[in-house]
Amino acid sequence: MAVEKSLFGKSPEGQEISLYTLSNSKGMKASLTDLGATLVRLFVPDVEGKVEDVVLGFDRAEKYYQNPSFFGAVIGPNANRIGGATFTLDGVNYQLDVNDNENNLHSHAELGYHKRLWETKIVDNSVTFLLEDDATMGFPGYKKIQVTYSLNEENELKLEYHASSDQRTILNLTNHTYFNLDGAKSGLITGHELWMEASRYTPTVAGSIPTGEIASVTGTPMDFTVVKRVGQEIDADFEQLKLAGGYDHNWFIDGWDGELRHFATVKGPKSGRVMKAYTTLPCVQFYAGNFIATQVGKENATYEKRSGLCLETQYAPDAIHHEHFPSCVFGGTSGDYTSVTVYRFES
Repeated sequence: MAVEKSLFGKSPEGQEISLYTLSNSKGMKASLTDLGATLVRLFVPDVEGKVEDVVLGFDRAEKYYQNPSFFGAVIGPNANRIGGATFTLDGVNYQLDVNDNENNLHSHAELGYHKRLWETKIVDNSVTFLLEDDATMGFPGYKKIQVTYSLNEENELKLEYHASSDQRTILNLTNHTYFNLDGAKSGLITGHELWMEASRYTPTVAGSIPTGEIASVTGTPMDFTVVKRVGQEIDADFEQLKLAGGYDHNWFIDGWDGELRHFATVKGPKSGRVMKAYTTLPCVQFYAGNFIATQVGKENATYEKRSGLCLETQYAPDAIHHEHFPSCVFGGTSGDYTSVTVYRFES
């Protein structure tokens, strides 16, 4: 099916911002904008065939220039946190933006890839977003970034990433979509059921910086290897949950070998919609929306704490400071970055 292009708004400099809509014959549609390579809308049928938008976001491009929760955006060059907002690579010290207590979160609040206007290329039922970045935000290297979204007849939304750099640098890209499978206007996600093939996670200190330990989930509220409601233990008397206000942690995906594998399944309790998530990456940050500020989203919906959940596929946060974590250093002699993440919808 042809990709539909429409005007979505304008940048502060007056540049047109576009919306690109992919669709299939099953009633599924995905709308994306070149501002931040962001997923704006995702219409998915439920068990009765009712189609609803299942992701949080805004009706106008201009609202995404605030977007403190990073709704739907591609995050880069580094997603998640780097402790102390500094790192050393090949003997050189690099200073990053201090924007999350004394740490760095999502590279830069204003200059990160989520606030950039990307170039676009349309091929069949896909949109590719392209960006060039010359050593900004404290990260070395002249980088070329490419993210392709495609939608097929199996109700799979596929995200394919490729990045190159002329120097070794940190490349750890993710998509920060918040899902609510009962519909973006339906309220809390605490009733959603979640399973993850992830028996280990990374405990953190205050500020959500990993301690370096890779801990077993067994016997803790962090265990989603058996299906349970997101809200079942989210407020348990457990130090890690207290530090993060609920779930906002990195899990290591069991059996990671770089191949595409099914790592999570989420089900909406009211709609019956099921989302199966797949990735080639070693980790996922499951975030239950603990810090969503009350705000007005699409179609005047009110979003608030725990209105959506994220499954952000990634390398582990602060991996640059932990040699036993899989390396997020790419470019130069370390080769290009590539990854694939797929969200498949069933009912």
